[in-house]
Amino acid sequence: MTNNGVFDAKQMMVVISMEEEWSTLKYLLQHGSSGDLVIISSLGPTQICDMTVDGHLISLRYAVLQETMTEEAISQSIGGCFQSCTDGIITFLLLIQGGYYTKKERRMIEVLQAHFGVKALKYLAILSLDGEKVVDMLDDALLELINRCDGRYCRIVKSSAISEEICALLEMVNYMLTENGVGGYTETMQTEATRRSIEDTAMRMLKQKVQEAEEKQQAFNQLVQQQEGRRAREMEELNLKHAQERRKEAEEKRQDETKRESLEEAVRSHGAILQLQMNSANDDGMEKISVILLGLSGSGKSSAGTVILERAGHQYTTSNPHHQAPKHTWSCERKEVSAAGRRLIVVDTPELWDEDGSENLELVKDSLALAHPGPQVFLLVLQVGRFTQGESEMLGRLQRIFGREIIEHTVILFTRFDDSQQSVNQYVSRAPASLQGLIRKCGSRFYELHITGPHNALSYPEVNNLLSGVDKLVASHGGRCYSTKRFSVTELQERKKEMEERETGELEADYLLYVP
Repeated sequence: MTNNGVFDAKQMMVVISMEEEWSTLKYLLQHGSSGDLVIISSLGPTQICDMTVDGHLISLRYAVLQETMTEEAISQSIGGCFQSCTDGIITFLLLIQGGYYTKKERRMIEVLQAHFGVKALKYLAILSLDGEKVVDMLDDALLELINRCDGRYCRIVKSSAISEEICALLEMVNYMLTENGVGGYTETMQTEATRRSIEDTAMRMLKQKVQEAEEKQQAFNQLVQQQEGRRAREMEELNLKHAQERRKEAEEKRQDETKRESLEEAVRSHGAILQLQMNSANDDGMEKISVILLGLSGSGKSSAGTVILERAGHQYTTSNPHHQAPKHTWSCERKEVSAAGRRLIVVDTPELWDEDGSENLELVKDSLALAHPGPQVFLLVLQVGRFTQGESEMLGRLQRIFGREIIEHTVILFTRFDDSQQSVNQYVSRAPASLQGLIRKCGSRFYELHITGPHNALSYPEVNNLLSGVDKLVASHGGRCYSTKRFSVTELQERKKEMEERETGELEADYLLYVP
């Protein structure tokens, strides 16, 4: 043992400093020691400075530390030095220049505490290399560190005897070991510090995530409050608008009451006449074929229905004034014409599902009721040159609505609104695979119909060709109508009666409004 009560064992000090301070210390030890043996060597990335001072063996271990290194890299360098100390008492030595405690040294001490624990400061000594430039007064950060290290601060002056100052450093280290434990900083302490560092890092990450979640929740709550405030304002404006409309409707109703009272008898008389006409039309004994037009908005369903009815009824004008671009259809509408000793019934429909893909049950029931006791055929209308994703999915939607057997009663009708000379067969042969698959599922039954343009005259033979195909399809099913299990015959009959009564009421109202 030494005179200070510490085992006379080899002192191994892990040096913490920038490369410049370490180079200065090596130079001073090699050229300033009088008679002391100093050996410089290396072990991998670790530089070693072994020396004997006053009979004591001291081994300084250093790995290069640079200001640009990450915290993890600094920790690994210090850890590498620590792992190389296998046969002595381990302590830490912080080198500073001229009493200056800069941000670089502060960062290294923060890394030391973070990865080696606060116990590392119990085995830390501070050595200032004083040269020409020396600070007059130590700053508060350095004083605080010295205080935490129990005053372990000494200096080496370049012009003085280095051996005496190294002996003073050694005595200070021996006293540090006597106070804090002669074994120095151990691997057990380092393992415990690593565990705590991992736990602290995990806790910081958890707190950060909790804080981020709270911030997101707060932002969400603010957004909800803003939306609720906006909805409240919109609702208030809507209620005000509805109140104004109700007052206006009430006023108009009061004004109409007087007129309605004087015209009640005329309404009853006209209603009787309309009922007689409808009964006569329903009981004429003619064969009926009913067709339901299906397709997306803009495909030309309504225009195609008008052309089919006119050409089937032998109505044709070269000017074709009323066939315009496709118009949006809002409700189901039934039209019929006498052709070749039979009644051709065409039911036009809007899209039978909402924007979110949900079917509109009321429109489905209307279409079947207007075609009752049919339909015999469904006409799936597609526009030449336009085949969208919605149209590729349309057959699947229709099967879910009407049943999978609908494809056996479906004919595809391609409408034309351009002057292209390309035939429908050419168009189909070059169509996308999805469109060709749709046609195959419908038994390859497809026809074309010119709606507008200079080829309008072609629509007469096109309609005859289409109706011939419809007749063949109806005959293949023995003239039977398509039936769905979703609605009973009674339910469809009642629905049809309701729609006829509603239409009669609207006609009567229109009649009364225009009575001279």
